[in-house]
Amino acid sequence: MLTTIETNALVIGVVLVLGLLVAWLLWGRKAPPRERHRSADVLDEGAGPARRNQALIDAPSAAARVAAPLAASGVDLGGFGDVAAMAAAAEVASAHEGEVVEEVTAPVVEGVAGDDLTRLKGLGPKLAARLKELGVVSFAQIAAWNEADLAKIDAQLGTFAGRPVRDNWVEQAKFLAADDVAGYEAKFGKL
Repeated sequence: MLTTIETNALVIGVVLVLGLLVAWLLWGRKAPPRERHRSADVLDEGAGPARRNQALIDAPSAAARVAAPLAASGVDLGGFGDVAAMAAAAEVASAHEGEVVEEVTAPVVEGVAGDDLTRLKGLGPKLAARLKELGVVSFAQIAAWNEADLAKIDAQLGTFAGRPVRDNWVEQAKFLAADDVAGYEAKFGKL
């Protein structure tokens, strides 16, 4: 074996030098520093304050809108907060009433208990919570929607816009409001 190394010493030396050269090219050279670009930020010195939507800030809360007429009529709300303070807040906010964008809600069906809206295909817990915020709590409400109602609700669903039409909520809700599970499963699959 020693004679093999001695006879091929020149070849082994060249291979070793080439290996070191490749290693130096791959790991030894430092890359030139990158030039970083930084744009202006609202927190930078001299930047103006962020714009505020004062009409939304001054708008009365839902509780204040409900409490003001109740307080004026003398209804006792028990332990649900200071009705006089809510009524005062509603009076202050009524000065800005023209600036407040009215929130559109679904038509409310009286006397209907809330349903588990997540039974509708394409309607998960987050979307059910958003619908509850908008006043939609039953299959009967969704089944009663027309094209205008769909457009109003769809505009308030944010990232979920388009789901009511795409997932055919109205037709699903008609089956579930009528308690027609067999009809629902025939058209939309297993519940």
